[in-house]
Amino acid sequence: MREHKHVKYPLWNRLQYSLLLRLGGVIAAITVLAVVAMSMSWMVAETTQGNGAAINVAGSLRMQSWRMTSLHQRTMQVAIPADMQQLRDAMTQFENDLRAEPIVSVLPTDESTALKRVYRQVESDWQERVLPMLMTPGTDSVAALLPVVDQFVAQINDFVKQIEETTEAKIFVLRVILGVALIGTLLMVVLSVYLIRNILVSPIKDLLALTDEIRQGNLAVRSGLTGEDEIGQLGRAFDLMAEDLSKLYRDLEARVEQKTAELTRSNRSLDLLYRAISHLHGHSPDQEVFKHVLQEAESTLGLGVGTICLKGDNEQQGSVIATTDTHDINPWCEHAASCAECHDPPDIRLDALPDGRQVLRLPLADAEKRYGQLMVDVPADAPTETWQVQLLEALSHHIGVTIASEQRMEQSRRVSLLEERAVIARELHDSLAQSLAYMKIQVGRLRHAIERSDDEHEVAEALEELRVGLNSSYQQLRELLSTFRLRMDEADLGMTLAQTTTEFAERGDLPVELDVDLGSLSLTPNEEIHLLQIVREGLSNILKHARARCAWVSLRRVANGDAELLIDDDGIGITKSATLHHYGIAIMNERARALHGCLEHQPRPGGGTRVHMVFTPNQSEQFSEIRVSNAQ
Repeated sequence: MREHKHVKYPLWNRLQYSLLLRLGGVIAAITVLAVVAMSMSWMVAETTQGNGAAINVAGSLRMQSWRMTSLHQRTMQVAIPADMQQLRDAMTQFENDLRAEPIVSVLPTDESTALKRVYRQVESDWQERVLPMLMTPGTDSVAALLPVVDQFVAQINDFVKQIEETTEAKIFVLRVILGVALIGTLLMVVLSVYLIRNILVSPIKDLLALTDEIRQGNLAVRSGLTGEDEIGQLGRAFDLMAEDLSKLYRDLEARVEQKTAELTRSNRSLDLLYRAISHLHGHSPDQEVFKHVLQEAESTLGLGVGTICLKGDNEQQGSVIATTDTHDINPWCEHAASCAECHDPPDIRLDALPDGRQVLRLPLADAEKRYGQLMVDVPADAPTETWQVQLLEALSHHIGVTIASEQRMEQSRRVSLLEERAVIARELHDSLAQSLAYMKIQVGRLRHAIERSDDEHEVAEALEELRVGLNSSYQQLRELLSTFRLRMDEADLGMTLAQTTTEFAERGDLPVELDVDLGSLSLTPNEEIHLLQIVREGLSNILKHARARCAWVSLRRVANGDAELLIDDDGIGITKSATLHHYGIAIMNERARALHGCLEHQPRPGGGTRVHMVFTPNQSEQFSEIRVSNAQ
């Protein structure tokens, strides 16, 4: 973003173009005008103060003049001492009023003014004409006094008029001052309103309108204010702000587009990985699955031919299991000297081809082993980016894990097959092989008895034992076939036991209740076969000997991690007879010992028989050993 530099103007320019100074000047002019007008008005008012009193005193001089004339006439006609004293007092009062403070205060200092000349004339006539005639006795003086007093009163009237005119002149000056002040104030107010409107209000309104346009997204607006005052500086700052916002918005748009592209790319990458994982782990991986994954990676990344080549540690030649090349030949295979050279580098490599193209090679491995490599053809005009390499690395890791998982599953299937064969062989050895050995002995015994031909009872006994042995062997064969079919058809022990109890319930018309709760405890195939055989033998004994109305089978996990098997019935219970030692019970005990457990035949509480067995599964023993080793 641009750094705003504040231009420093000279002091005079700042004062000259300062909006605050101009507005302050207008306000100061209004203030000065008001102060001057009030001062001059106050001065004029001060000069007019006392003019009214002076007019009253001057007006009273006329009355006093006629009064003194009247007293003079009475004194001249009748000499009364009191009248004489009143005349002297009136003359004294007249002189005092003529020189009274109100009159003296209104007299100007300039002797040439009309007011001062009239006053001097009144004073002179009083001293020279009126006063001597008032003090002269005789009747002749009375006749001469009246014209003089009349002229003197006219002089006093002129003096009063001069005082009134002077007062009115001062009042007129006061009116003029107030009018000028009022007009000047109005002009200053109009000027200030004009200045505020044109240099402050209008630009601010324009800036507010431009601000609203910027808020609506129009960042191209500019104020156009170029003055040197504060409004001009504000306009330039606004233009710089709008320009910076425009640049910031463009940068933000570019960043948004970049982030959008990155998110789109990430979404495509995640989608590719999701689809690849779905194909790799959702189906049994084969050539079509791997080829489909390579095609999706090629279309998503925009790169060239992809190839998956596997090579074992002891193999000299690699095997291409999938490629998107139309000729099923990877370009790198045409230039590599040998498969060993191609598969030796353990890390990611980017090798160049003679035609300008490049081949990106990534190992296919898991945490234990390396199985091969993934090769991707990179066109010359489309160099690889970091996200492409990272995505291919993740894809190669999933392919390696899939291959490792498939190999382990194949190995597990082989081990399971070998275990099934071992279980079948052991079952045949423990059942049919012993029965056949027993019948072989009986056949030898029968042959000796026939050769002697002297003991028919022994021959009949041998034949009966052969018949019983054959029936028992046939029954055991049927039991084994049923058990193996159940084991191969159902992978869950609970389902297999449910099918077994249903079979015996239907065979003997006997309700059989099943309860299986092993929790997280799992059994090996060998243990499952032994359990099935014990359950089948126990249910078979119930059908043959117990004469029960109901049976119960329970398989649970006990607190110490062992498994507990209960086979209960409500039949006649255990009786002491030779059949108690039938070899079926012996085989059940032998199977219990094979499970590292203990099997007991007990009376059931409430009547009947209970077969009780507790054993420790091999996996539980292994887990216990692991926990002990970890604790150590």
